[in-house]
Parts: sequence; C-alpha cells; structure tokens
Amino acid sequence: MAPKPDHPEEMPTGDPKHAARATRSAGRQMRSRLLDGASRLFREHGLSGTSISDIAAAADAFPSQITYYFRTKEALFVEAACRDMLYLARATEQAALKAHTPRNYTHALAETVTATDSVAFFAEALTLTRRRPDLAPLVERTIERLHSEGARAYASQVERHGWRSLRAPEESSRRFWAVAIGVIVEGYAMGRAAEEMYGELLRALGDQATARSASDSARLRLVADPTSNSPEGETSS
Repeated sequence: MAPKPDHPEEMPTGDPKHAARATRSAGRQMRSRLLDGASRLFREHGLSGTSISDIAAAADAFPSQITYYFRTKEALFVEAACRDMLYLARATEQAALKAHTPRNYTHALAETVTATDSVAFFAEALTLTRRRPDLAPLVERTIERLHSEGARAYASQVERHGWRSLRAPEESSRRFWAVAIGVIVEGYAMGRAAEEMYGELLRALGDQATARSASDSARLRLVADPTSNSPEGETSS
C-alpha cells in the first residue's frame, strides 16, 4: 500500500495553482472519509466507545489527521451528526416530493425521518454542546438549515398542488422538526420500534394542510377558461 501523507499539504507540488486545487480536493476527500467512518462507529458504539484510532483505521487515515481536520473527537462527533441530519432532511424532502395530497406528504415525512437513527444521533450532539459550548454554532447553523430548507420545500409543494396550509411554511417546518426530534428521542428512550415512532409522530403532527376541494378546482377552471366570459362565448337570443 502506498504511504499515506500525514497532512494534505505534504502532497507533491507542481504548478502552484494546480497544487492548491489538488490540496483542497484531497482535503475534502479526507474529511469526507473521516466523517463517513466516524458516523458509522459513533452510531454503533457511541462517543465514549469510539477511539480516535478506531476512526482513523476505518477511514484508512492517521490519528493525527483527525486532530488536523477536527481538533477533537467531540468536534468530529458533532460535525458527523450534523451532516447526517442534513442528509436525512434531504432524503425526507425527496420522499415527500412524490406525495400528491397533504396526508401523503405528512406520511412520507414521518416515515422517512423515523426509518433511521439520524435524529437520535443528532440529539446526542445537541446534549454534548451543553458541556462544549464552542461546538454550539455548528448545531445552530444545522438547525437553521433544517428550518429554512424545510420551509422552502413545504412552500413549493403547497404552491405546486394548490393546498391550503394551516400554518406559515416557516412555522410548519419548525414545528415538524421540533415534534420529530421530541417523538424520536422519547421513542429511543422507551425502546419503541420505528413503526411505533412513525405512528406517534403522525398523531402528534396532525393535519398540516388541506387539499383543494372539487368545487375550488371547478371555479379555478372556470376562471382560467379564456372563453368563459368572452363575447365570442355568448349566444344571442
């Protein structure tokens, strides 16, 4: 096996601009590998049950590269949990895109978010910031992205299907994630299965929007019909 560079800046250099791009690319790849390996190990063994050496071995890296990119194991834990949470949010939005009714939309959200342990992993990162307030900004930015991207996705679906939202998109997004985190954390604490958490989340969320009624659709078609009120559409007696 070829020797692994201890730090990205030790890569061979040539043209300065090309070397800089190569260094940045190698750095991104190494960070991604470390996050991938750490995420799996943290989920399986927790923070205290996972060592820096374990993570380095899983990522085919050196322990010094973990401290180079993340400083501490706790910082790596929080970043891995935040990244997984954003991946889950993206998967949730993609699943909900297939829904054509408000009910199916809520079911798709609830089913996707309870199917993995990403929320529980993220909840551990939330509690960790009580002891490590220096890590709180990353968690705060992650929560802000959950809310803003969730609101954007929900507003797009409401507009696309002509639903009547019971709340503003921003409020709906915040409420969904707050309820989801609460239900899932409680579920893991009580030893509930994913199906039970899914059902409880549906009950807690209730209706988020209502579909356009048949009479509304008929009125919209009438208004949209260019001949409905035109002189050419009228008959004389």
